[in-house]
Amino acid sequence: MTRCSRRCRGAGRGWAGTGCCQRFVRERCAAAGRLRRMTSETRKWGTLVLGCLAMLLLAVDLTVLHLAVPALVADLGPSATQVLWIADAYGFALAGLLVTMGNLGDRWGRKRLLLVGAAGFGVASVCTAYAPTPELLIVARALLGVAGATIMPSTLSIIRNVFTDARERTTAVGIWSGVGAAGFAVGPIVGGLLLDRFWWGSVFLVNVPVVALIVGLGVVLLPESRNPSPGRLDLLSVVLSVVGVVAVVYAVKEAAHDGFGVGVVVAAVVGVAAVVVFGRRQTRLEEPLIDVRLFAVRAFSASIGATLVAMFASLSLSLVLAQYLQLVLGWTPLQAGLGGLPGGVCGAVGGGLAGVLVTRWGRAAVVACGLGLTAVGFGLFAAVLSVDATFWAMLPAMVVYGTGVGFAFAVTNDTVLASVPRERAGAAASIAETATEMGGALGIAVLGSVLGAVYRGDLVLPAGVPAEAGESLAATLHAAAGLPGEVAGPLAAAARAAFVDGAATSMWVCAGVLVVLAVVAGRVLRPVPKVIDDPGVGDPRPVAS
Repeated sequence: MTRCSRRCRGAGRGWAGTGCCQRFVRERCAAAGRLRRMTSETRKWGTLVLGCLAMLLLAVDLTVLHLAVPALVADLGPSATQVLWIADAYGFALAGLLVTMGNLGDRWGRKRLLLVGAAGFGVASVCTAYAPTPELLIVARALLGVAGATIMPSTLSIIRNVFTDARERTTAVGIWSGVGAAGFAVGPIVGGLLLDRFWWGSVFLVNVPVVALIVGLGVVLLPESRNPSPGRLDLLSVVLSVVGVVAVVYAVKEAAHDGFGVGVVVAAVVGVAAVVVFGRRQTRLEEPLIDVRLFAVRAFSASIGATLVAMFASLSLSLVLAQYLQLVLGWTPLQAGLGGLPGGVCGAVGGGLAGVLVTRWGRAAVVACGLGLTAVGFGLFAAVLSVDATFWAMLPAMVVYGTGVGFAFAVTNDTVLASVPRERAGAAASIAETATEMGGALGIAVLGSVLGAVYRGDLVLPAGVPAEAGESLAATLHAAAGLPGEVAGPLAAAARAAFVDGAATSMWVCAGVLVVLAVVAGRVLRPVPKVIDDPGVGDPRPVAS
C-alpha cells in the first residue's frame, strides 16, 4: 500500500484506504468533479456568448450599409446598377451558400468552419473598407457574404450540440435569437455614430476587433463537433442549391425594382427548375445535403414556414420605417437608429423569455402569441402613421412588435434544431437561415410593390414634372428640390402623405398575413411537446408528424 502524503491523526491510520485517507480521497474526487462541472458549464455558456457575438456581428453588418451608401457613392462614383450590386452581392452570396456551408460544417467541423469563416469575415471587412473602385467593392461584399454563410449555421449548430439538455437549449437559442433582434436595432446606431465622425469605410472596420475576439476566445472555449459518419459532399447538389437559391432571390429582388421583365421570368424559371431537380436528387442520395424527409416532420416544416413569413413581414417593416422616419419625419440616420432601439431591446427580452414561456404554455401557444403580437404591432403602426407622428405615438407599436418577434423567432429556431439529430444540426440551421433570407427578400419585393402601387396611385404630379419623379418618395423629393417654392412645397407634402398611405396599407397587409399564420401555427404546432428530447443519431425524429 502507498503511505498517505497527509499527516493523519491517530496511530495506525496513515495508510491509503483506511481511516481519514478514505475521506481525503473522496473529498479530492468530489472537488475534482465539481471543478470539471464548473469548467464544462463555463465553456458551455462561454460558447453561447461567442455565438451571440457572432450573430450580433452579422446583424449589425446587415444594417450599416444602407447608411453608408450616400457617402460611398460620393467617394467612388458607382453607377446606379453598381449601387444595386454593392447592396445585393452580400445577400446573394450569403443566401446561395448557406445550405452548402451548413453541410460543410457537419462534415469538416463546426468550430473549424466558424473560426475560418470569422477570420475570413475580418479580412473581407478590411477589403471592403479600403476598396478603391466600385468593382472591387462589389467583390469584397460578395466575399463578406461567403464568410457570413459559414458563420450563421455554425453558431446555431454549435449551440445545438453544446446544450444537450432540452430546456437549456431552448433558453440558449432564445437568447441567441434575441441578440440577433437587438443587433438589427444597434446597427443603425453604430453606423450613424461612425459616419458622423469618420469615412464610410469605418462601418466595416468596426467588424475587425469583434472578429479578433471571436477567433481568439473561440480557439479556447469552443468545442469541436461534427457528423461522425458524414459521407461525401455531392458537388452537383451544391451547384443546384446555389443556382436555385440565387436565381430565385435575384428574380424576387429584380421584380421589386423593375417589374416582371424577361430577365426576371428567366431567372425565376431557372431557379425553380434548379430547386426541383435539387429536391429530387436529394431523395436518391445516401448522404443528401438536405434530408427532404425533414419536411414531413410537422414541427420542422411548420417552424420553417413560420420563420419565412415572419421575416417576410419584419424586413419589410425595417425598409418602410427607415424611409418613413428619415424622408417623412425628417429624422437623421442616427435619430432613426435610436428610434428603433426599443423594438430591438424588446426583441432581445422576448427571445430570452421565450424558453421560460414554452415550459408553461407550450410551443404552439408561444409561437401563436408571438405572431399575434407582431400582427398587433403592425396594426398599431398603421394606425398611428402620419406626416407628423411623434416617437411616443409609435413607442407602443415598437414594444409590442419587438416582443412578438422575439417570442416567435426564438421558439421556431429551437424547434427546427430540436427536430433533427445533432449530427445534422448544421444542415437544419442552414435551412432555417435560408428561409430567413428568402422571407426577407419576398417581404421587400411584395410589400414594397404594395407601397409603391398605392404611392403612385395617390400622387398627382404637377404639369412639367417627369413621370419618373413619381416612382418613389426619394425621387419625388429630389425633383421637388429643383422646382419653384410655390410648386415644391405642395408636391413634397403630397408625396409624404401618399407615402404614409402606402406604408399604412402595406402594414395592414402584413398584419393580416400574420394573423392567419398565427392561427395556422397554433393548430399545426399544438401536438409538439414542450420539451423535445434529442432524437439521437439517424433518422429525423417523427415529432408530431
